[in-house]
Amino acid sequence: MAVNQTQAEAKVQGERMKALDLALSTIEKQFGKGSIMRLNAGEQMHGEVEVIPSGALSLDIALGIGGYPKGRIIEIFGPESSGKTTLALSAIAQAQKKGGVVAFIDAEHALDVNYARKLGVNTEDLLISQPDNGEQALEITETLVRSGAIDVLVIDSVAALTPRAEIEGEMGDSHMGLQARLMSQALRKLTASINRSKTLVIFINQIRMKIGVMFGNPETTTGGNALKFYASVRLDVRRIGAIKNGEEVTGNRTTVKVVKNKMAAPFTKVEFDLMYGEGISAEGDILDLATTANMVEKSGSWYSYKGERLGQGRDQAKEYFKANPAIMEELRAAILAKNGIGKLLMTDAVSESVAGDASIELDVPKKSKKAAPTKAGKEELN
Repeated sequence: MAVNQTQAEAKVQGERMKALDLALSTIEKQFGKGSIMRLNAGEQMHGEVEVIPSGALSLDIALGIGGYPKGRIIEIFGPESSGKTTLALSAIAQAQKKGGVVAFIDAEHALDVNYARKLGVNTEDLLISQPDNGEQALEITETLVRSGAIDVLVIDSVAALTPRAEIEGEMGDSHMGLQARLMSQALRKLTASINRSKTLVIFINQIRMKIGVMFGNPETTTGGNALKFYASVRLDVRRIGAIKNGEEVTGNRTTVKVVKNKMAAPFTKVEFDLMYGEGISAEGDILDLATTANMVEKSGSWYSYKGERLGQGRDQAKEYFKANPAIMEELRAAILAKNGIGKLLMTDAVSESVAGDASIELDVPKKSKKAAPTKAGKEELN
């Protein structure tokens, strides 16, 4: 009885597998080979993800995979002058170093070509478009992505993707939800093409304030909620302090929080220097990482490596790295070998160590950890 039942089950299972094979062959005939596959048989479904370095080693580590993933959508958002465009241009420069083709959709009509050159962007090979409206910008984006020839494409910014109806209308006209619908439709069309073409698409976004929010964070990003869902990585960029040379401000201390990450663990947070006219300070970034990992010793304001003094203060140590790039690359390799991608080195200890440096003036000082006075202590004071 049990044998007959087993044979019957095997026969049913065999018929089901035949039906499945027939369905799979029908799908492949109708939609093309590779439109459906078993997970362990698909070459695109396994293996390491191709990445474009961000230009900041700490951010590459925080992302968990060594950089921005190709074939995915990235959203970089934050307040004004926080370093969003600088981060995007740094990714473009890194892609060009690897021989990639890059494009920049300048919806804000505000790209500083000279600044891009200072960040290492080869502007002669940079494809740039300054569209008249949001529909045109996203259609250009779709055409470039479908070509399969673009490695990195940056849209600056979502807030500037103005719908055609709003441009053709009059000032004061209400266009409720137009931009959100535009973004939602565009992302539905773009997502599959972006994945197939292995294009890294970076959307730069601005923040706005919700009206009437009494509790919680009143900040939100423009363009509706679609981008929040379709983005594989979302980066929150903030300026937390000024870097000074005497009284002259030479850069910003910047923090980046990975608020969403489909590739690795989210909610990692890093800090690095954004120098005016230079961009991300790779020297300062590696110095902070190496100091936190105890590869570079810090005694007072002096930094030393393998018994050799690098300089007094971060500025001198950074200049030493600029003059000795081989030592900086040695430290970079040591950091990756010791900790690997995905293990974050940057902690609150980094903020505390740089807060004592005379060249950095943090906007929000660290709170004192002194205990509150006791009741008896208060009475004595009175």
